[in-house]
Amino acid sequence: MKGHRNVALNATIKQALPCLLAGVITLSGCASTNGGDQKIVASKADPYESANRKIYNFNDKVDNYIAEPISDIYRAIAPQFLQTSVFNFFSNLDNINNILNDFLQGKFQQGTEDTGRLAMNSTLGLLGVFDVAKSVGLQQNNEDFEQTLAVWGVPRGPYLIIPFLGPLTSRGIPGAVFDTAANPSSYVGVPVQLVSLLNKRANAEGSLKFIDEAALDPYVFTRESFLQWRTSLANDGKSVEPADFEDEMGMDDEPSPKGETAMKLGVGAYNDPFKQVSLSFSNTALSFENTANSFKASGKKLDKLKK
Repeated sequence: MKGHRNVALNATIKQALPCLLAGVITLSGCASTNGGDQKIVASKADPYESANRKIYNFNDKVDNYIAEPISDIYRAIAPQFLQTSVFNFFSNLDNINNILNDFLQGKFQQGTEDTGRLAMNSTLGLLGVFDVAKSVGLQQNNEDFEQTLAVWGVPRGPYLIIPFLGPLTSRGIPGAVFDTAANPSSYVGVPVQLVSLLNKRANAEGSLKFIDEAALDPYVFTRESFLQWRTSLANDGKSVEPADFEDEMGMDDEPSPKGETAMKLGVGAYNDPFKQVSLSFSNTALSFENTANSFKASGKKLDKLKK
């Protein structure tokens, strides 16, 4: 089961929008859920679940037969230092989006720091190939226009699965369009975009396997984790109370995550590991290597709790 792959690679949407072919080859799909029919429970956050699951399964086939094999070849022939350099280069370009959205959200200090990060990595870091800014304490931030819309009070809207692109919300669609238009990587040639997307898909491999093993229903796991991740981003990583999260999701009258939904996620009453997984999705936009390590740590915690 590989349904979580949309979440792990959602950061690639900005590169995929101008080039659907690149998205087909490299973006992850969604998985079939245990091969049987699923009882669909109505959710305010996911009113189109029936259609979403069909697209989810389609995306999974794209990943299984196209993206994953090509990604495996890329991982086999590209040394790790090259993969890291490619990731750093495109992450540096993402700083342009970060700066724009910093100022649109009124985060002037962070915008100034991100501007310094972009300038330092673009010069001393040889166009971002080396992340020298990190060594002086300038960490990579993750700001996008969907977060800006959230700050401006735009409702999130329903959860959607987009063919080839994976999970989004209705608020995320205009957000992704804006971020795509603002990012210089959207205007480079297809081969360069393919390298970027392949690199992200390859470096996510470790994190992908964790949810394959942990989730009983990858679709539900993906949805809940994705929505909690987006809520966390909109709140700048601050802790979100369950009631606030449910209100944001439009699920104020639904069961607690410790109930039926949590069982579907495959974590039972183990709320802490689930929180760890959800939080780790925010790290994906910064470093897929860190995300993989986070998932490994979560898996160990989950194993201990099961014993």
